Amino acid sequence: MGTLSSELIPYAERLSPRPRIYADANVPAGLVAHMRDRLQWDVLFVLEDSDLRRAPDTRHYQLAQQLQRTLVTMDRDYLDDRRFPPAEGAGVLVINAPDERELSALLDRVNATLFHDEPADDPVALPLVGRKLQIHNDWGREGK
Repeated sequence: MGTLSSELIPYAERLSPRPRIYADANVPAGLVAHMRDRLQWDVLFVLEDSDLRRAPDTRHYQLAQQLQRTLVTMDRDYLDDRRFPPAEGAGVLVINAPDERELSALLDRVNATLFHDEPADDPVALPLVGRKLQIHNDWGREGK
C-alpha cells in the first residue's frame, strides 16, 4: 500500500483526461482562469489553498510530483537542477511574457504543441515528466 496520493493518482487520471497542472503562486489568477476556461486544463492553483499559499518552492515541486501534475510557473528558480532535480519531478514549465495577454497566447501554443490530438477519453500523458522547459512569448510562433 502506498501513500494516499499514490493510491488516488490512477483514479484522478481517469476522471480528468485533460492536462493536469499545478500553478504556483506567481501565476496570475487571470491566466489560471484562461487555463481552466479556454484550454480546459485541470488546474490546482496554490493561491486557492490557504495551506499552500506560503509553502516553499521545494514543497510545491514535491507536491506537483506527488499529484502527478506539470508545474507551471514564472519563477526561474525552478530551473536550478541541484535544488529541483528533473528526474524527481513531474515536469516544469517556466513561462515568460511581458503581459497576461501574451502569456495566454503562449499557453495556447503550449496547448497545441504539448497537449495536442489526445482523445477525450484517454488521459493526457505528462509531456514534461522528468524534464523542464523554459519558454518566452516568441516560443512556438511561425518563422521564429
